[in-house]
Amino acid sequence: MTRKKSGLDRRSFMALAAGGAATLSMPHIAGAQAKTIRIGMPTILSGRVAQLGTSSRNAAMMEVEKVNAAGGLAGRPIELVIRDSKGQPQEAARVARELINTDNCEMLIDAEASTGGFAVHEVARDLGVLCMHTNSETSSLTADPKLRIPNAFRCCRQGIHDSAAGGNYAASIAKAKNLTRWGVVSPDYAYGRDTTAEFLMYLKRFAPNVEVITEAWPKIFQADYTEAITKLLQAKPQALYSCLWGGDLTSFIDQSAIYALLNQMEFFAVNMADYTALTVVKNLPKGIHSGNRYIKTFPQTPANAAWGDGYRAKFNEYPTNWSWQNALVVNMLAAAAKKAGSADGKKMAEALMGLKIETPFGADGTVTMRAEDQTLIGYAIGWGTTIPTEPYVPGVTPGDWKQILELEAEWKKSKGWA
Repeated sequence: MTRKKSGLDRRSFMALAAGGAATLSMPHIAGAQAKTIRIGMPTILSGRVAQLGTSSRNAAMMEVEKVNAAGGLAGRPIELVIRDSKGQPQEAARVARELINTDNCEMLIDAEASTGGFAVHEVARDLGVLCMHTNSETSSLTADPKLRIPNAFRCCRQGIHDSAAGGNYAASIAKAKNLTRWGVVSPDYAYGRDTTAEFLMYLKRFAPNVEVITEAWPKIFQADYTEAITKLLQAKPQALYSCLWGGDLTSFIDQSAIYALLNQMEFFAVNMADYTALTVVKNLPKGIHSGNRYIKTFPQTPANAAWGDGYRAKFNEYPTNWSWQNALVVNMLAAAAKKAGSADGKKMAEALMGLKIETPFGADGTVTMRAEDQTLIGYAIGWGTTIPTEPYVPGVTPGDWKQILELEAEWKKSKGWA
């Protein structure tokens, strides 16, 4: 089969545009006789956050091309089968099950948000296939032993890590500017509730005189934020925390601009420093504090800059946080297959335990799949302040992974999860 320059043939592209299934058929590998391995990938390709799902698909395809050119998974070329979950948990579960039972996929890349990630997790529990979560950041997915299964891994950032780094950073700003009265605006589902609670826990740990005086909890994908904005305006906090993301975050910022809300307080938005947000907000306010999601200038290495530029050259847009995570999972799978000497899911799951690989996305140029809870650690993490133009976040304060892991261990113990 001839490979198109875009990595996706016209028929598959049209299927995606119609919201249906898409299969990425990869190039012939000279001399390879091994059977193609099909990997199912449910993600969000329509609706408000479709750009993030598209960026997940694009990044995975880009890395699959590289892996296949190098011989595939233990000699087996990869074929991605990509389906649209429409951002609906029940659809994510249905699609995931169909990918295995009907489309003969042997493993899953779960490129869903947390709402769908937990649903796909239960499908993986039922079917026993290797499942790699690439976007769900809700900490309990891998931290809670009751949810953990031997065939599912988190290959992405995690809320507790962001919150430990962010709480410490925010506390330093709060103490320097005497920001004691705080407000919250975060999405009303597991990720929003859990991550906000974790951030506030560390904020108060490092700045004990902080008080949360108001909270707003809009529904995920809510269209109108007038009620939340009015509540915040009335309470007049000095600082505001949010883990709104994607289209929800950009809509909130654009709507709040009508009331000059963010001119009246310091804004800490963990998900702001991502190109899908930075380049979409109509009038990006100066000085938003954000955790890094994906920016090509952090980590500030030639490898990260080259990867970001390569993605942009291929797809005519910058990658997102979901992009690097879905690129990394393909590299993780390739390394696991090499270590196991097999593309068998069970053998690869064993090889993934404790696996450390080099990557542009690591804080020190490497990341590790921690064996004890099958979750990713060591990825680049930090906080900084935005400006309205490139490079958007000119200086990022790196998180201290030694401290993050110590705080995480304390948190797990307090939950009874240690």
